Amino acid sequence: MDVRILGGLSVRENGVSITPTAAAPRQLLALLTASADQVVPVTVLTEELWPSGAPRGARAELQAHIAELRALITAALLRGTEPADSDSDWPDRRSADAILVSQPGGYRLDTGGGAHDVWQFERAAGAGYRAMEAGDLPRAALRLGEALALWRGEPYAGVAAGPRLRREIERLETSRLSVLDQWVEAQLGLGRHADLVSELSGLVARYRTNEPLHAHYMVALLRCGQYDEALTVFERLRVALKGESGMEPSARLHRLQRSVLTVRNTVARPVYAPRVPSQYDPARSRLVPAGSVG
Repeated sequence: MDVRILGGLSVRENGVSITPTAAAPRQLLALLTASADQVVPVTVLTEELWPSGAPRGARAELQAHIAELRALITAALLRGTEPADSDSDWPDRRSADAILVSQPGGYRLDTGGGAHDVWQFERAAGAGYRAMEAGDLPRAALRLGEALALWRGEPYAGVAAGPRLRREIERLETSRLSVLDQWVEAQLGLGRHADLVSELSGLVARYRTNEPLHAHYMVALLRCGQYDEALTVFERLRVALKGESGMEPSARLHRLQRSVLTVRNTVARPVYAPRVPSQYDPARSRLVPAGSVG
């Protein structure tokens, strides 16, 4: 089974999509993929589908959605079966009941060891974090970049999310921002600040109150000699934070702002050459060092 959720729900069995178009079974499948290979209790499934309280007949409706998902799985299994060998190795093939498994108190989606983009993301991110801790910036940038490349858009895009899925989406978004923060830090450590300016501009516009991204952007601009632009980034963050939470930027951001001001003022201060006392000799129409007229 191939599961992709980082940019819309896509579940394929035997190379064939089993993602339903109807909202309720689609939501049910999404929740099962969030805990793939684990039992999801019926109480969790009903809470997701009916957050305001399960109606009468909810259990029967849930079972109908499970039956619909199994029908899609069966169709996918049959479509992937060659007519010539449909009977010879059928006992070795997985069945819909073995993929969407009924267990005491709940259901489990068995991926059969297939691909899951969230697991791939977490493995690559973990490798990237370990490389950062070891000081291996090139490897950290590579593995963290691989993790970010798995994202095609918003997680579970197009799925009606209940309370459980909303928490999972929030968790994934937090993980992505953490990886993004470390990836940018690795890139800055490798001296790639000029390459990052454009991308960071878009990121801070999207995440208007994210302090780590704003700090990285200010550092990149500072290293590019764009001091006024870096100070503008700080002021925009301050306004956004004030408007959203009434808070000031962190002490780290204030220190960074002062550093930018110090560098800007140092660079902008005129540098004068030492003055040599002199006298004007009208006869020779030139400056003559003091003490040389005799």
